[in-house]
Amino acid sequence: MTEILDFDKQGGLITAVVQDAKTRRVLMVGYMNREAFDKTISTGHVTFFSRSRQKLWTKGESSGHFLVLKSIATDCDGDALLVEAEAVGPGVCHNGFESCFYRTLKDGRWAETERRVYDPDAVYGVAVSSSPSTEPRPSGSGRS
Repeated sequence: MTEILDFDKQGGLITAVVQDAKTRRVLMVGYMNREAFDKTISTGHVTFFSRSRQKLWTKGESSGHFLVLKSIATDCDGDALLVEAEAVGPGVCHNGFESCFYRTLKDGRWAETERRVYDPDAVYGVAVSSSPSTEPRPSGSGRS
């Protein structure tokens, strides 16, 4: 099943763009190694490889905001994935937004152009930083 995918090009990882299966909105970008890809297929929950923590993480494992796999496609080079998923919960972003893409460049400055849809402190129990990371931070916050 993974023979068409080129895990070698990016050091064992493939970029995975996650899109809402209904709205087609891009929710987040993560990385999958072969094991994360296989776990995503076998469980139906989107799983990534954390580059900072060097281990697998299933989106939603600590927040309950899972991504349920609906379909998966690859690009012509086999080095990127388009993952269509149903987001379970009010938002995907660990900063409390529906999507990790809540900032827009306006007049040369980044501006938050959306409102938070949930309180991340209530979900994760620790203060949220303004880090642009889409992965759980290695500090042990376990945000997912």
